[in-house]
Amino acid sequence: MSNTFKTYGDRAKQHPHACARDLLSLMERKKTNLSIAADVTTKAELLDIAKRAGPYICVLKTHIDVIEDFDFDLILQLEQLSKEHDFLLFEDRKFCEIASTAKLQYAGGIYKIASWSHFTNAHTVSGEGIIHGMKEVGLPLGRGLILLAEMSSKGALTTGSYTTESVAMARRNQDFVFGFIAQHQMNEGDQEDFVVLTPGVGLDLKGDALGQQYNTPHTVIAERGCDVIIVGRGIYGKPDEIEKQCQRYRDAGWAAYEERCEKHKQ
Repeated sequence: MSNTFKTYGDRAKQHPHACARDLLSLMERKKTNLSIAADVTTKAELLDIAKRAGPYICVLKTHIDVIEDFDFDLILQLEQLSKEHDFLLFEDRKFCEIASTAKLQYAGGIYKIASWSHFTNAHTVSGEGIIHGMKEVGLPLGRGLILLAEMSSKGALTTGSYTTESVAMARRNQDFVFGFIAQHQMNEGDQEDFVVLTPGVGLDLKGDALGQQYNTPHTVIAERGCDVIIVGRGIYGKPDEIEKQCQRYRDAGWAAYEERCEKHKQ
């Protein structure tokens, strides 16, 4: 049976990548496959979302470079909240540079992403070297990388041969790459176990004026075999209902996962 259709717990027991094991076991333990995309611009907003969403999520996805009042105290507080509420930190940096520059961006600057983000992501348009360069920084720290194989925005060029070659690069670098940003499961054969995180998930919206397209948790998890739903404005877009919306999406995502497991149970 494909690893896609096994339980998160069973996959965690056998996954070769430490970061993937941590994520899958956390999801099973906490009974959530929800990641919140906290695309806000102030320290106070980000910490408020992390505190209120923390009990319901497996991953907090950040865009740290849009925080207008960033300081490293923010990172320290996020790290504390991740331990308190049992979730991983994912800086959605979408690295896309030659290897030497990507290494500098990942390790240094004012954000020092590798020092705190459990995993991050990269485009492969610059070639496989970006994986090798980032691996030199992240692997000794126990970090992981996911590649952008497919995106949720209308007209995205992450299709066809780009997606195919991105997956091939991941297969050649499974000591560091453990998954994808994608709209479908990516495993071929029973030995592969790539974790797929899927943005563009909504229960109420179908799209926006800037080309974002939305699918339901059921479509993404039960039908397409993805693993983590990433939800942004569907949760924090209703500031007075963050906890309520988190619970709503968490329950929908988990129900879709349980349906998938039941359907493929041996």
